[in-house]
Amino acid sequence: MGHAAALVGSIPSPGSNRLGPLHAYGLMIALGVLAAIELAARRWAKRGGDPNDMWAIAVWAVPAGLVGARLYHVITDWKTYFPDRPLDALAIWQGGLGIPGGIICGVAVGVYVGRRKGIRLPVGLDTVAPALPLAQAIGRVGNWFNQEVFGRPSDLPWGLEIDPAHRPARYAHAATFHPTFLYEALWNLALVGVLVWLDRKRILRPGDLFVVYVGGYGLGRLWVESLRSDEASLLLGVRVNIWMSLLAIVGAAVVLAVRGVRRRPGDSDEPYLGTAAATGAPER
Repeated sequence: MGHAAALVGSIPSPGSNRLGPLHAYGLMIALGVLAAIELAARRWAKRGGDPNDMWAIAVWAVPAGLVGARLYHVITDWKTYFPDRPLDALAIWQGGLGIPGGIICGVAVGVYVGRRKGIRLPVGLDTVAPALPLAQAIGRVGNWFNQEVFGRPSDLPWGLEIDPAHRPARYAHAATFHPTFLYEALWNLALVGVLVWLDRKRILRPGDLFVVYVGGYGLGRLWVESLRSDEASLLLGVRVNIWMSLLAIVGAAVVLAVRGVRRRPGDSDEPYLGTAAATGAPER
């Protein structure tokens, strides 16, 4: 199929990466964060927790996640910035957030703050599990405005139009590309639905829902990453993010195998440590 035919059913890219005075990339990240915190707060309230806990944790976890995401991106794509453009490593509005780094740092800080507030760790992690892919899905829209994180050339009806200035040199004459950011966003939204459904079934052990999120995200990122066209650091000839995705999938499978999946009599859904002992209620 020729370029003209491909453009008939293609997805256009925005002419600007700004919405009024705001950088669209940053705005999408902010909207994703707010939506995730609100979802987590509502889920926490249904578990009997104080919804303000989630907002209090987010005050520390969100900045930590952003710093971790940027550091991961700069470290894994250091050739983009060093030695010629070191100051661009700080230009977060231009795009460039490594989700694995954001998850690691954000969750680590969130766990620390949650423990200080007396939150039962497995229950807290299960609460935020669907909120994380929701934030990721909304944030990926920012890549559309920046015309970045797209895949190899594609003549599919949903191929994404990319301006010549944003095309990789080796694909300078291609007109449309795989919208890999859209693939990942849709995968993440589906993952939100699966996690919420599993949570309602109450068949998994506390803490396992978060592990399913890690494995599910890794599985989606694995096939999306294999379609990407942008330059990336390689390890043994393979993109670093593909290795990270494989690590997430294998790690999640091992944890589920070791911990077990089905609930046990001693498992508790109480939101706070010591709640059952303080109230005299049986552990659930």
